[in-house]
Amino acid sequence: MTATDPREAALVAAAFEARGRARCPHSGFAVGCAMRDAGGTIWTGANVENASYTLGLCAERVALFYALTHGAAAIEAVAVVTGADVPAPPCGACRQILFEFAADADLVLVTTNGAQLRSRVRDLLPLAFDASFLAPRVP
Repeated sequence: MTATDPREAALVAAAFEARGRARCPHSGFAVGCAMRDAGGTIWTGANVENASYTLGLCAERVALFYALTHGAAAIEAVAVVTGADVPAPPCGACRQILFEFAADADLVLVTTNGAQLRSRVRDLLPLAFDASFLAPRVP
């Protein structure tokens, strides 16, 4: 994807819109995520916090779980928007979940001030743990 790619622009716009629906009264760190699947559908999510901090959920997982439970095809691209000064990558838990379901997806991290960073999901998690480690083993 490039900055002039209209599909990326639509994905980033959807992530910006999702960020506006974040529920982050404790941290004030609103995050929006948008994912495009192989069928061209865009799925979105925003972070949702809880006073019992560990019960909250990041925008990336909200978007991915919504997409998966509503029939998304393979995820091809992910955009994450934050208000940080520099593009903020997904947390460790989100990296693992994204690797499981969208390892080959293009990723663009965007800030509200326009800074961008592009990568692939798989590049966020070197030496990733995946289902191959769970295969039955004969001693």
